Amino acid sequence: MGIVVQKFGGSSVADAAGVKRVAQRIINTKREGHDVVVVVSAMGDTTDELIDLANEVTPLPPPRELDMLLTAGERISMAVLAMAIQSLGHEARSFTGSQAGVITDAEHGRAKIIDVAPSRITAALQEGAIAIVAGFQGVSQTTKDITTLGRGGSDTTAVALAVALGAEVCEIYSDVDGIFTADPRIEPRARKVPRISYEECLEMAAQGAKILHLRCVEYARRYDMPIHVRSSFSEKEGTWVVKAADVASVAKEKTEQNMEAAIITGVAHDRSQAKITVVGVPDKPGEAAAIFRAVAEAQSNIDMIVQNVSAAATGLTDISFTLPRNEGQTAMSALSKLQATVGYERLQYDDSVGKVSIIGAGMSSAPGISARFFEALSEAGVNIEMISTSEIRVSVVVSETQVQDAVNAAHAAFELGSDEVEAVVYGGTGR
Repeated sequence: MGIVVQKFGGSSVADAAGVKRVAQRIINTKREGHDVVVVVSAMGDTTDELIDLANEVTPLPPPRELDMLLTAGERISMAVLAMAIQSLGHEARSFTGSQAGVITDAEHGRAKIIDVAPSRITAALQEGAIAIVAGFQGVSQTTKDITTLGRGGSDTTAVALAVALGAEVCEIYSDVDGIFTADPRIEPRARKVPRISYEECLEMAAQGAKILHLRCVEYARRYDMPIHVRSSFSEKEGTWVVKAADVASVAKEKTEQNMEAAIITGVAHDRSQAKITVVGVPDKPGEAAAIFRAVAEAQSNIDMIVQNVSAAATGLTDISFTLPRNEGQTAMSALSKLQATVGYERLQYDDSVGKVSIIGAGMSSAPGISARFFEALSEAGVNIEMISTSEIRVSVVVSETQVQDAVNAAHAAFELGSDEVEAVVYGGTGR
């Protein structure tokens, strides 16, 4: 049988008991005849604790040294898991990201994988060992320094290794049984999605769903690597993330059996947004470009953009956009320096907003989806501040206090709920 790559999140290996449970699960997969490669995150909240420690030492930790510190969390996990497996009578070898051949660029804190050269992993597998790899980290191709991939980077490590090793599947284990139609923490009737396309999963991740890291899904789509999202706390079948054709074939079978294929796959939300409005911008070529160039140079990622129709009397317009809340003040500072050159009137900043999105490949051929969504929000008393769409997504910005109402209303409007409680959060934060 082929290679299986398994990734276990921090909640799965949060303590000694969790490590032992995961070790037994890995051994069971090995006994089924698979070669097993395991990627682990730091135990529990270790990464957050290390960040807090660094901030107590200095308000501005040097990026290189911060990466050196943060990668210690995964190295602890890989070592204790290897010990647990060996105590059960099976050979296991632990490897740091650099030892595993994860080659990255030199961007500390958010490095991108350039290549994976897993020769030591392959050698360990050939000798019958289980390979345990520290996630979230690699080594720079140019500087040879240790780098980290950003929060959630262990997912990306797992998929990249699976692709490089030609694995059958990449299994991502967390503390929920798969991907659900909404976050079970705010929608208790959320239903598990058996199969979801890479495109739908990318939209879910981009719009705030926390179960998979965005870059992980992008990598899997590029190389057509199936991902099986499941819980390390149960033996239930999880959610398969596969190419759209495979999802469509299953949907066709359901339709032939008189079962209606779902139009909307799920509802995602994001409470980490902020909104900036540049008021009174002269409506002439080049002004918007100058605004967004300044935001880009401040290393801020813009999400939704709305520009009002220019007022005929004044020739001025307002431009609003959303971005991650933790980048809001940096962007405001950069924009304030443009007032003299652009000539806008003032800036408005609102960090009490949230984003709610409906996602589904079926909406592209189903009229009335937006109308049903907006009617549901209206009936729930939710005021819409901004709207953005794609072929398989409709997103709205609302007050942060109305996010839960919006999610619940959309979930009910598209009949995504289950009659039975399917969504069980076994522990941790869902990653």
